[in-house]
This record gives sequence, C-alpha cells and structure tokens, in this order.
Amino acid sequence: MAAPAGGANPISVVNDSPMNARQWIVVVLMVVLNALDGFDVLSSAFAAPGITAEWNIERAALGIVLSAELVGMGFGSVLLGGAADKFGRKNTMLACLVFMAAGMWMAGHAQGVTSMVAFRFITGIGIGGMLAATNAVTAESTNVRWRKTAIAAYVAGYPLGAIIGGVAASEWLLPTFGWRGIFDFGAIVTAALIPVVWLLVPETAAYRASKGDLAGVNKTLAAFGKAPIDGLPPVPAAGKPKVTDILSNPRLRPVTLLLAFGYMFHTITFYYILKFAVQIVSDYPPGYPPPVAATVLTWANVGGFTGSLLFGFVMQRFGVKWPTALMLLIGSVAVASFGLGRDTIGAWQWATILTGFFTNAAISGYYAAFARGFPAYARATGTGFVLGIGRLGAAGSPIIAGALFQALGNDQLFVVSCIMALGSLASLVCFLMLPEREGDDLVAEGSHDPVTVPAGEPVR
Repeated sequence: MAAPAGGANPISVVNDSPMNARQWIVVVLMVVLNALDGFDVLSSAFAAPGITAEWNIERAALGIVLSAELVGMGFGSVLLGGAADKFGRKNTMLACLVFMAAGMWMAGHAQGVTSMVAFRFITGIGIGGMLAATNAVTAESTNVRWRKTAIAAYVAGYPLGAIIGGVAASEWLLPTFGWRGIFDFGAIVTAALIPVVWLLVPETAAYRASKGDLAGVNKTLAAFGKAPIDGLPPVPAAGKPKVTDILSNPRLRPVTLLLAFGYMFHTITFYYILKFAVQIVSDYPPGYPPPVAATVLTWANVGGFTGSLLFGFVMQRFGVKWPTALMLLIGSVAVASFGLGRDTIGAWQWATILTGFFTNAAISGYYAAFARGFPAYARATGTGFVLGIGRLGAAGSPIIAGALFQALGNDQLFVVSCIMALGSLASLVCFLMLPEREGDDLVAEGSHDPVTVPAGEPVR
C-alpha cells in the first residue's frame, strides 16, 4: 500500500525496512568499485621500482609521480563530488569510470615524468569523484541496521583491490609485461565495469527525493523490493548542494572542518607506507627485486582489509569515536616502528600488515563519520569536500617523504618514519575534538534546510 501523500519519506523507507538482494548487490558493487580505486591509486607504487630504473629518477622526483593521482583525487572529490549531488550518483560514477580508464591506459604508455604526472592526475580526478559518489550510494542504499557494517565493508574494498592488484603485479604483470602492464590491466578492468554499473546500480531514492522526482523514487524503491509511495516531503529552494551551505551552517561547520583536517593529517601517515614501502624494501639492505618488494604492499593491504572488516563490527558494538581514536594512536606507533628496518622479506611483510591493519581501521572510522555528517541532498558534496581536503595530505605525503629522504639521506629511515607518523597523532587530536552529544542526530535525514538542521549525531 502506498504511503500517505505529503508525509512519505523514501529515506525512512530505506532506513527502516529489511535489506533485499538488490541492495546487497549494490553494496557489493560499491565494494568492487572501491577495490578498483585501491588498485588504481596504488598501481604507481607497484610500478615505482620499474619507473625509477627505466627513467633513472631520484626519490624526490618519484614522490611527485606518486602524488600526481592524489592531487587529482583532491580536485575530483570536490568537483565531481558536487556533480553527484547535481547530476546523480550513478551518472557521476559512470563519468568517473571513463576518466579512470582513460588515465590508466595513457599512463601505461607514458614516455617520461611530465606525461606520467599528467595522466595520473587525470586518473586521480576520476578516483576522487568515485569515492564521493560510492560512499553516498553505500549509505543511501542500506538500512540503519546494516549501514555501519556496509560502510566498513566498502572501505575494506580499497585494500582488497590493492591485495588483488599486488598479487597480480608480483606474480603475473611485472614478470610478464613489466611496469606498464600494471596500468594497462587497470584500464581494461575499469572499462569492463562501466556496463555493469549501468545495468545493476539504480539511482538512489535519497537523491531522487532531493530533486522531487516521485516517479524516480518509486522506481528505485521497486528495485529494492519496497512498496511505492504517493507523495514526497517538500523540497525547499534552500536545499542547494553547495559546499557553502555546509560551511555557513554554524552547527555543521566545526564538525566538517574537524573531519576534513583530521582526515588530511591521517592520510599523510597512511599514504607514506602505501606509496613508499615498495621502494624502501627494494632499496633497503639487503634489497629485493621489484616483484618481491611489491609483496609488502600486498601484505599491507591484507592488514588493511582485515582491519577495516573487523573494525566494522567494533563500531557496531562500541561506536565510532573512541575506537577510531585508539586506531589512530596505535597506527602512528606502527608506522614509526616500520622505520626500524627489517632483515628478511617476511619481517617486512609483517611490519606492513600491522601498519595496514591499524591505519586502515582508522580510515573506516572516518568514513563512518562522513556518512553520518551530511544530509542526503548534500551528502556527496559534503563528503567530496572532506575528501578533497584530505587529499591534500595524501598528495603531500609522498612529496614530504621524498623531500625528507633527499634532505636527510636514504639511510635515515627511522627518522623519516617517525616524522611521517606524526600525522596520525595530529589526526587523533582533531578526532577527539569532535562533538559528542548523546541523543542528538548529526543530520536530520529528511531535512533539506542547510541552516536549521540539528547539531549533530554523536560521533561515538
């Protein structure tokens, strides 16, 4: 039976009703897309020793190459995150897949540092927009009971993609095709997902409701096995998906800025391991050939995948705030200890498993906080803004690390690692400053008023 006109809220329908098979298919596809992002972002790290050898570049120049897609991700998160609120989550995801496929293919045929930086920047634009859109789709396609778990699984997709990519790189792509084969492989898989997303992922009911599209809402609800509704809550003209709406809201602004800069500081630490571990293990005595060194990044992401998945259950039981703070603290210690060096490849692998576990668990905590931080009409815009600021840290991480190695010497691994670990400690301070208001909602899900929404669901 249709819900009463004028009082129907499709967000509440999705929130309060059981998950059906199509919703789980959407969640799985969002995990797959995030896994694709994980592989595409880290493809340059897998390829780093080969690029360094072929083009004879120093770590400082390599740092610029490794940061290029992260800079692009910052632009993509802000620009295409807003597009997801304006043109739809599904259309934005499809556009991002095109950017990613083109950038990966061109990177595989780059002939120098300048062209590689440009092509990785293009790839990063697609990845950044994809992250904002897929996080919104995951949150808006799941009910309240399973949302935190679904988001944790979604975040776990990122290291899962890196695990699969790492195995493929070390066992097949690097030995058979060289470093260029890594980018070509990523381009082909990315392009293959375009028709899958087109056919299987419906536009979210929350987005369609924010546009007053009743027919579209009912189409999505039908795909999810829900009863149709015969009316929507009014959509005030003030409901524009703009970053300024969030930053001008005196209640949401502090939460938004703390999340943005806290995430930025953590990504400085997070991407240090992800971007430089392979090169470090390849160079650090006794030194290992690129296919062997690449295995440490695979194991780092095994740790990250496990940490993200298990942390989802921890958040279900203990909330978000204090468990995430603990992960940030332990993660910083693990990254600093990485700088002590190791004598065997097995020891390096265990070191990266530990850093991956704790640093990626903290990423899961941040994503859970993002999903609760913005109303549906601006969720992708808000998430995109936070991710965009965060990408400043991600993009800066390999540049900072490369500059530190250049200034202090490649033998100063422990000093560099301790400095890079400070990012997670700064992030910890920001996360602990987030408001904790028992009983309040961070955002009234059905509200489209960027000024008068309540102050905040506790990040607890």
